[in-house]
Amino acid sequence: MLNTSLIKARLNELGMTQADLAAAISVAVPTMCQKINNIRPLSLDEAEKIAKTLMIEDRDFGEYFFKS
Repeated sequence: MLNTSLIKARLNELGMTQADLAAAISVAVPTMCQKINNIRPLSLDEAEKIAKTLMIEDRDFGEYFFKS
């Protein structure tokens, strides 16, 4: 599961919106919202694109994308 609070905090740190993130990874804004809130599944490819867009370090990837 995606760590919603960390993703939202990172967006805030970078001054980005969920719409900005949706555009960056080429999905619709409602889809991005659903993925961030763990309503729709996130593919590994999407997770990698989000990590790149949000400048998440490789060592922190699991903390953002594999919340238990």
